[in-house]
Amino acid sequence: MNLNCVITDDEPIALEILEDYIRLVPGLNLVAKCRNAMETLTVLRQNEVDVLFIDIQMPEISGLDFIRSLTKRPAVVFTTAFPNYAIDGFEVDAVDYLLKPISIERFLRAIDKVFGRTAQNESEQKQLPDKKFFFIKSNTDLVKIEYETILYIEGLENYVKIHCETKTIISFSTMKNMEDILTPHRFLRIHRSFLINLNKVSSVQNNSFRIDTTDLIIGKSYRKTVSEVLKTFYSI
Repeated sequence: MNLNCVITDDEPIALEILEDYIRLVPGLNLVAKCRNAMETLTVLRQNEVDVLFIDIQMPEISGLDFIRSLTKRPAVVFTTAFPNYAIDGFEVDAVDYLLKPISIERFLRAIDKVFGRTAQNESEQKQLPDKKFFFIKSNTDLVKIEYETILYIEGLENYVKIHCETKTIISFSTMKNMEDILTPHRFLRIHRSFLINLNKVSSVQNNSFRIDTTDLIIGKSYRKTVSEVLKTFYSI
């Protein structure tokens, strides 16, 4: 597997360090070094880019705001001297979050995550090339539900309540069944009664996830698994 990389940073030394690290790793190809987001945008439009290493605090537009503006994103690894942006990195689905000064050991750990994420995405695309929805029985009807509209699933003994952006569906089903259906689509079981859409999380704090205006508690027996999943998005 070969991955095309771009580095964006307004600090020349940071650009040089990451360039040296990238050249040490087989399978990584450096496409461009950019000093700001506008240069990066041009590169992304003209090249197939798999991985973007980008600083957060930059002139004109921050790395976070730039990533939020992209409709098609490469794998993102944030590089910054400030640890307080980790949750923001999670919200935009960053693969990792590197604190400066970046060691080669920490860089290699991030690259391992990138290769793992890329391989997983390729596998999921082969298995589920066009599937964006599923049908579930509610009363006597089969209701179509698009994955991206689901906020979270709530378990109610022998039923589940599917909370969507514009509607709520109650179905005679189990949390295990919902977990089997939804886990490949970036859903995470955080409690015996809650299965959440990671793409809908606005913040994580005090052992809970906030989705929309609802705080969903992380169950004690799920905390280790949840912590491991969160580590794939950022490290501080």
